[in-house]
Amino acid sequence: MDAVTEPTPLDKAEAAAREAAVNSAAVQIALAAVELAKTAQAQQQTPAKATAPAASQFSTGRWIAIGLAGSVCAIALALSAIAVAIGAVAVTCCLLVLRSMWRDYQKGR
Repeated sequence: MDAVTEPTPLDKAEAAAREAAVNSAAVQIALAAVELAKTAQAQQQTPAKATAPAASQFSTGRWIAIGLAGSVCAIALALSAIAVAIGAVAVTCCLLVLRSMWRDYQKGR
């Protein structure tokens, strides 16, 4: 008994999926070939130019601005250091006066 069985819907779906996978791979290869051909054609149309590296230009204004900014930062740092030193002296004097007053207060009792 050689009965040919009819494919089930699941078998039909598997066959369609396999065919779609093969077709999509073929389509991807064809698209890649088309893009490669476009790139090759574009390279042939544009002449190759020899470009020399751009020489760096000396900018006097830029270096003057950097120098001025550095000077301003250095002066600001120096002034803040002076302000901290003056504050430290003031606190020290205040503590000495308060300590002297506290000793006098303690002796007076």
